[in-house]
Amino acid sequence: MGVDYYKLLQVDRNASDEDLKKAYRKLAMKWHPDKNPNNKRDAEAKFKQISEAYDVLSDPQKRGVYDQYGEEGLKGQVPPPGAGGFSGGSDGGPTMFRFNPRSADDIFSEFFGFSSPYGMGDMGGRAGPSGYPRFADDLFASFSRSAAGEGSSNVPRKGAPIEKTLQCSLEDLYKGTTKKMKISRDVIDSSGRPTTVEEILTIEIKPGWKKGTKITFPEKGNEQRGVIPSDLVFIIDEKPHGVFKRDGNDLVITQKISLVEALTGYTAQLMTLDGRNLTVSTNSIISPTYEEVIKGEGMPIPKEPSKKGNLRIKFNIKFPSRLTSEQKTGIKRLLTS
Repeated sequence: MGVDYYKLLQVDRNASDEDLKKAYRKLAMKWHPDKNPNNKRDAEAKFKQISEAYDVLSDPQKRGVYDQYGEEGLKGQVPPPGAGGFSGGSDGGPTMFRFNPRSADDIFSEFFGFSSPYGMGDMGGRAGPSGYPRFADDLFASFSRSAAGEGSSNVPRKGAPIEKTLQCSLEDLYKGTTKKMKISRDVIDSSGRPTTVEEILTIEIKPGWKKGTKITFPEKGNEQRGVIPSDLVFIIDEKPHGVFKRDGNDLVITQKISLVEALTGYTAQLMTLDGRNLTVSTNSIISPTYEEVIKGEGMPIPKEPSKKGNLRIKFNIKFPSRLTSEQKTGIKRLLTS
């Protein structure tokens, strides 16, 4: 059985010219010997097979003969009697099809628009480490530059990421939640025309995620010819909370207390972000810089969901605006006794 050129190029038998070009571009870049210095012999053999397959299938006459009689008929190994498209012999009978294979290097340089001064037909001149002309090195370099943003007409560029802010409450980030986002984008339909479609994206917010966390939906931007669609990136933003502030994995709350409470003790009744009532009693003398720390009542830690940061209670002490002489005397007596 002869070689299956369609299988070599990883296309079906109805492949269009554009399908063949895309397949050859991808496989030739993958298997070119200069791209496989540690596996030159196998790569060169594969490269030649891919090139021959593209040479045959991209030529209507060669493809027609191949589709009807296979590789053997194409190369004259099985000259079918009375075959159309075959040249006639001196006795008027059919002879083999004249298949003149081109060099893999010629096909490669012609496809990518390079001309080499190094003797491509016989691989002579200044050759690269694989024996192929060094012009291929320039092509691979141009592909690398394209990836870095310098552009190349041979490789589809990818659009810049589309970033959108996703507002989340502190409760959302504490408990985790699911958000549904409706997007509209342009896609290319089967006829090659742009059309607008709507899509619902599901975003799973994990407990403990922080402001700036990014959720990426690959290639959900608009489709355009010759451009890989942009990634759609949602960036978490935290809505201000009426009671708590976040500090890393900790939650911070400020309680207003009187000077008497600062000196004699204070009990706070708090509602946590998940709806629990929390009673916190402080018997220490509360100075303006004092913090009461309740371990494990802060935000969940994303990498360790079973653990949480701390709840830190700060105090805003309300000092009296004025004292009478009797009050001053009494305070001095109490504090100096």
